Amino acid sequence: MDRQDIAGILAEPISQELLSSSIPARLAYVGIDGAPRAIPIGFWWTGEQLLLATVPAAAKVRALRQNPRVALTIDTQDAWPPRVLLIRGTARVDLVDGVPDFYIEASRKAVPAEHFADWEQGVRALYEQMVRITVEPDWAKLLDFETTLPKAVEDLVRAHQLG
Repeated sequence: MDRQDIAGILAEPISQELLSSSIPARLAYVGIDGAPRAIPIGFWWTGEQLLLATVPAAAKVRALRQNPRVALTIDTQDAWPPRVLLIRGTARVDLVDGVPDFYIEASRKAVPAEHFADWEQGVRALYEQMVRITVEPDWAKLLDFETTLPKAVEDLVRAHQLG
Protein backbone atom coordinates (compact mmCIF):
# COMPACT_ATOMS: atom_id res chain seq x y z
CA MET A 1 0.00 0.00 0.00
CA ASP A 2 1.50 3.39 -0.90
CA ARG A 3 1.86 6.31 1.50
CA GLN A 4 -0.71 8.43 -0.33
CA ASP A 5 -3.39 5.72 0.02
CA ILE A 6 -2.55 5.30 3.71
CA ALA A 7 -2.64 9.07 4.30
CA GLY A 8 -6.02 9.27 2.57
CA ILE A 9 -7.52 6.57 4.78
CA LEU A 10 -6.07 8.09 7.95
CA ALA A 11 -7.39 11.55 6.94
CA GLU A 12 -11.00 10.31 6.66
CA PRO A 13 -13.27 11.98 9.25
CA ILE A 14 -14.10 8.66 10.95
CA SER A 15 -10.40 7.76 11.11
CA GLN A 16 -9.60 11.15 12.63
CA GLU A 17 -12.40 10.69 15.16
CA LEU A 18 -11.03 7.29 16.20
CA LEU A 19 -7.42 8.53 16.30
CA SER A 20 -8.37 11.41 18.62
CA SER A 21 -10.75 9.39 20.80
CA SER A 22 -10.15 8.04 24.29
CA ILE A 23 -10.57 4.50 22.96
CA PRO A 24 -7.39 2.50 23.58
CA ALA A 25 -5.72 0.86 20.63
CA ARG A 26 -5.40 -2.89 20.63
CA LEU A 27 -1.79 -3.68 19.82
CA ALA A 28 -1.08 -7.09 18.32
CA TYR A 29 2.44 -8.44 18.19
CA VAL A 30 4.31 -11.73 18.44
CA GLY A 31 5.68 -12.63 21.88
CA ILE A 32 9.19 -13.99 22.28
CA ASP A 33 7.72 -17.45 22.65
CA GLY A 34 6.19 -17.12 19.16
CA ALA A 35 2.63 -16.86 20.48
CA PRO A 36 0.42 -13.95 19.41
CA ARG A 37 -0.41 -11.18 21.86
CA ALA A 38 -3.06 -8.46 21.77
CA ILE A 39 -3.18 -5.77 24.44
CA PRO A 40 -5.12 -2.55 24.99
CA ILE A 41 -2.81 0.46 25.11
CA GLY A 42 -3.13 4.23 25.11
CA PHE A 43 -1.66 6.05 22.14
CA TRP A 44 -0.99 9.46 20.66
CA TRP A 45 -1.43 10.20 16.95
CA THR A 46 1.05 12.75 15.58
CA GLY A 47 -0.58 12.96 12.16
CA GLU A 48 1.96 10.50 10.76
CA GLN A 49 2.84 8.07 13.54
CA LEU A 50 1.27 6.35 16.51
CA LEU A 51 3.25 6.84 19.70
CA LEU A 52 2.92 4.41 22.60
CA ALA A 53 4.83 4.24 25.88
CA THR A 54 5.53 1.51 28.37
CA VAL A 55 7.73 0.33 31.21
CA PRO A 56 11.27 -0.57 30.06
CA ALA A 57 10.95 -4.08 31.54
CA ALA A 58 7.63 -4.84 29.78
CA ALA A 59 7.56 -8.13 27.90
CA LYS A 60 6.37 -6.35 24.76
CA VAL A 61 9.61 -4.34 24.60
CA ARG A 62 11.76 -7.46 24.24
CA ALA A 63 9.26 -8.99 21.82
CA LEU A 64 9.15 -5.88 19.61
CA ARG A 65 12.92 -5.73 19.47
CA GLN A 66 12.89 -9.35 18.25
CA ASN A 67 9.99 -8.91 15.80
CA PRO A 68 8.88 -5.31 15.25
CA ARG A 69 5.87 -6.02 12.97
CA VAL A 70 2.62 -4.97 14.63
CA ALA A 71 -1.07 -4.52 13.93
CA LEU A 72 -3.37 -2.14 15.76
CA THR A 73 -7.09 -1.63 15.81
CA ILE A 74 -9.01 1.31 17.21
CA ASP A 75 -12.71 0.64 17.19
CA THR A 76 -15.98 1.79 18.66
CA GLN A 77 -17.42 -0.44 21.32
CA ASP A 78 -21.00 0.70 21.78
CA ALA A 79 -21.94 2.42 18.52
CA TRP A 80 -23.84 0.99 15.59
CA PRO A 81 -22.70 0.54 12.96
CA PRO A 82 -19.25 -0.22 14.31
CA ARG A 83 -16.32 1.92 13.23
CA VAL A 84 -12.98 0.16 12.92
CA LEU A 85 -9.57 1.52 11.97
CA LEU A 86 -6.99 -1.15 11.21
CA ILE A 87 -3.31 -0.24 10.99
CA ARG A 88 -0.18 -2.28 10.34
CA GLY A 89 3.41 -1.14 10.63
CA THR A 90 6.85 -1.70 12.06
CA ALA A 91 7.50 -0.61 15.64
CA ARG A 92 10.62 1.32 16.58
CA VAL A 93 11.54 1.00 20.26
CA ASP A 94 13.53 3.73 22.04
CA LEU A 95 14.44 4.19 25.69
CA VAL A 96 13.73 7.76 26.85
CA ASP A 97 14.42 9.57 30.10
CA GLY A 98 11.45 10.61 32.19
CA VAL A 99 7.86 10.58 31.03
CA PRO A 100 7.34 11.67 27.41
CA ASP A 101 4.96 14.57 26.86
CA PHE A 102 2.94 12.54 24.36
CA TYR A 103 2.25 9.95 27.07
CA ILE A 104 0.79 12.63 29.30
CA GLU A 105 -1.34 14.00 26.44
CA ALA A 106 -2.51 10.53 25.40
CA SER A 107 -3.50 9.81 28.99
CA ARG A 108 -5.38 13.10 29.23
CA LYS A 109 -7.89 11.54 26.80
CA ALA A 110 -8.69 8.74 29.26
CA VAL A 111 -7.98 9.91 32.82
CA PRO A 112 -10.92 11.88 34.30
CA ALA A 113 -10.10 15.60 34.61
CA GLU A 114 -10.69 15.64 38.36
CA HIS A 115 -8.04 12.93 38.86
CA PHE A 116 -5.56 14.04 36.21
CA ALA A 117 -3.24 16.21 38.34
CA ASP A 118 -2.78 13.47 40.96
CA TRP A 119 -2.35 10.85 38.24
CA GLU A 120 0.29 12.90 36.43
CA GLN A 121 2.20 13.62 39.65
CA GLY A 122 2.22 9.90 40.49
CA VAL A 123 3.40 8.89 37.01
CA ARG A 124 6.19 11.47 36.94
CA ALA A 125 7.36 10.30 40.38
CA LEU A 126 7.28 6.63 39.37
CA TYR A 127 9.04 6.56 36.00
CA GLU A 128 12.68 7.51 35.63
CA GLN A 129 12.61 6.12 32.09
CA MET A 130 10.03 4.83 29.65
CA VAL A 131 10.15 3.11 26.31
CA ARG A 132 8.67 5.01 23.39
CA ILE A 133 7.17 2.75 20.72
CA THR A 134 6.76 4.50 17.38
CA VAL A 135 4.62 2.94 14.67
CA GLU A 136 4.52 4.49 11.22
CA PRO A 137 1.62 2.93 9.32
CA ASP A 138 2.49 1.00 6.17
CA TRP A 139 -1.07 -0.30 5.71
CA ALA A 140 -4.46 0.99 6.86
CA LYS A 141 -8.13 0.20 6.35
CA LEU A 142 -11.22 1.92 7.68
CA LEU A 143 -14.39 -0.10 8.12
CA ASP A 144 -17.56 1.91 8.72
CA PHE A 145 -19.98 -0.83 7.62
CA GLU A 146 -21.87 1.71 5.51
CA THR A 147 -19.42 2.63 2.77
CA THR A 148 -16.58 0.23 3.58
CA LEU A 149 -16.74 -3.43 4.59
CA PRO A 150 -14.22 -6.21 5.16
CA LYS A 151 -13.05 -7.50 1.75
CA ALA A 152 -14.62 -10.93 2.22
CA VAL A 153 -18.00 -9.31 2.94
CA GLU A 154 -17.61 -6.97 -0.07
CA ASP A 155 -16.93 -10.01 -2.25
CA LEU A 156 -19.94 -11.85 -0.85
CA VAL A 157 -22.27 -8.87 -1.43
CA ARG A 158 -20.96 -8.46 -4.98
CA ALA A 159 -21.44 -12.18 -5.73
CA HIS A 160 -24.93 -12.08 -4.26
CA GLN A 161 -25.87 -9.06 -6.40
CA LEU A 162 -24.61 -10.80 -9.55
CA GLY A 163 -26.29 -14.08 -8.74
